[in-house]
Amino acid sequence: MLSSLLFLFCASLGSVRASTSAAVGSDLWMLIHNDLDCKSARTHAEALASCAKIGENLTSTNGTFFKSDIQNTLAYLAFQSDASPTQKYWVGGPSTRNGLCPIVSTSGISTAACTDKLPAFCANSAPNRVSNQTDLSEQWQVTVESEELSVTGTRDHISFRFLGIPYANEPARWTYSSLYTGPPTISALTFGEHCAQVGAGAESDENCLFLNIFTPFLPTTNTPSSALKPVMFWIHGGAFTSGEGSDAIFDGGSLVSRGDVVVVTINYRLGALGFLALDDGVTNGNFGLADQITALNWTIFGQSAGAGSVRALLGSPPAIGLFAGAIAQSNLAGFAYANTYSEYLTIEQEVALAAGAFVDEVGCGNGSETLECLRALPWQTLQNAPDAPRYPVVDGKFLVRDRLSVDDKGPVASDAHVIFGWMAGDGADVAGSFPGSATTQAESIEGLPIAANLTTLILDSGLFPRPSTGNDTLDIFNVTARVATDGEFLCLDQATAHSSVLHNVFKSMWTYQFDRSYQGYEPIPGICDPPATPTHPFGDPSLPYFQCHSGELNFVFGTLGQASLPFRDEHDLPFEQITVDIWTSFARTFDPNPSPAFLAARGFSGTAAALKEWGLWQEAGSSVPVRVLDWPSRGSAWMEHEQCDLLGFPLDFYEN
Repeated sequence: MLSSLLFLFCASLGSVRASTSAAVGSDLWMLIHNDLDCKSARTHAEALASCAKIGENLTSTNGTFFKSDIQNTLAYLAFQSDASPTQKYWVGGPSTRNGLCPIVSTSGISTAACTDKLPAFCANSAPNRVSNQTDLSEQWQVTVESEELSVTGTRDHISFRFLGIPYANEPARWTYSSLYTGPPTISALTFGEHCAQVGAGAESDENCLFLNIFTPFLPTTNTPSSALKPVMFWIHGGAFTSGEGSDAIFDGGSLVSRGDVVVVTINYRLGALGFLALDDGVTNGNFGLADQITALNWTIFGQSAGAGSVRALLGSPPAIGLFAGAIAQSNLAGFAYANTYSEYLTIEQEVALAAGAFVDEVGCGNGSETLECLRALPWQTLQNAPDAPRYPVVDGKFLVRDRLSVDDKGPVASDAHVIFGWMAGDGADVAGSFPGSATTQAESIEGLPIAANLTTLILDSGLFPRPSTGNDTLDIFNVTARVATDGEFLCLDQATAHSSVLHNVFKSMWTYQFDRSYQGYEPIPGICDPPATPTHPFGDPSLPYFQCHSGELNFVFGTLGQASLPFRDEHDLPFEQITVDIWTSFARTFDPNPSPAFLAARGFSGTAAALKEWGLWQEAGSSVPVRVLDWPSRGSAWMEHEQCDLLGFPLDFYEN
């Protein structure tokens, strides 16, 4: 029986005042629209008092939002909890002469005795703000008690936000992080400093191990575990040399409000500070990976170097058991630049490849004094050195094998459900410089860099034909980008999924290719944007363009359409909605196919209709193992068979 609900209701997403859920006397739950839910039955007067504690009134029954969306909200409550479909809720309005007060139910607006004990809808007047612009006024602040910590965050129009929470004590250089044991009262109103990184300024620091929590739900100590929300733990990319969890693209508000999940984004140590390994028997590397494990307890997903981190954590003994699902977006694997992300170096190899030169570059190549010398240097000197290490290594603790054990011959998170996927043009961003008018196709491919004999095989095979658009330079680059996509992303990500299915390594395995992209990482200006036309001034995605590395991120986080990111055509918004629904469905159920009942309860009719038309995303063991995510989406067989064989990365690569 549902004891009580207190909802924070809003025109697109949620709200609260300086208070705690304990002070209100119940859980606080922002739903998609966004609603704030508190449990413990109350009279009409008590409901008014509870809403007042969070700086709100009971929600008004006036306005088109209330009339149009209330049925969906009531339907979701019945779907997600033990609320009866006919449950009544207090809403705003004057009491009547006969001691009756206004209520709402699936039957509409009516009245009940003001002394009845009912759940209540509170209003939501918190402002809507894009990431990094949250209104920090005291009236929107929220304090929660978590074990021995008291954490004050805030709320905006779509989520509760707790930013810049220290999750670890500041570690000494090249020591492993430990859980935070500092002052118990934490202000979590603003993001913490970025981790010291290449080219960074005053906003970066070595004391940087912070995480950010975006949530629709604040439980009390008495909340049953069945009512808690799944957590999506985001690991940012940036080649292990740059990036931060506070990037506006990674704002978790849309994911948590639409998907009813919790999003956690983190910082972790980067570059030499995060990955230096020396052959001194003490400095064993993987400090940044260890930071991730310190922060980790839930579903993980990450992109680029973050996907490389996900892959590493899937095989890291200290991480196994700390998460239930994993999404690796654009994991690098294969030749050239991609190799070290999935084929881990030994410490000796890392020293030979980078650390040996690095210590000389910064003036510390003095044998037994090396570590002391390095600890005395400014972080800027360390992070900006040409050969600053950034490689995960086989240290015997965090990584014990040189690759992920999809052959079932080593440690692996066998209880996890996993997704691996890539962008259709991922390789355009690792293909080196854009060719000039005099650059030959061979020179362009060799710039990846790969061996000349492989270049000859590629050119002679006819498997990578050059298009004929009339722009020779662009046609040459098309071939090079396709080779790079196959050889550094697609082939070995497919092989990873294939072998994991063959050996039944994970609970489930899913793969995708993203064929619709928005901007992305663009080292060569202009190549990642579809051509603008008179009818599509921001670009027409139906025309040819490179679906670049990182081009899925705005869709995944639901941050497209905010600030200066306009929708380009009529499909960008519904595709963004579908992507958020898919990713959060996987977090809730370990199945990227959203439940029709969930979609119906939330009123997500657009997603429901599109997915019904397109068919289900099937697991990697099916006849259509790859989901091509586009408008429309479809299933596909394994891609680029002959091309991958030629490049030396066949589907059975991990069987050898």
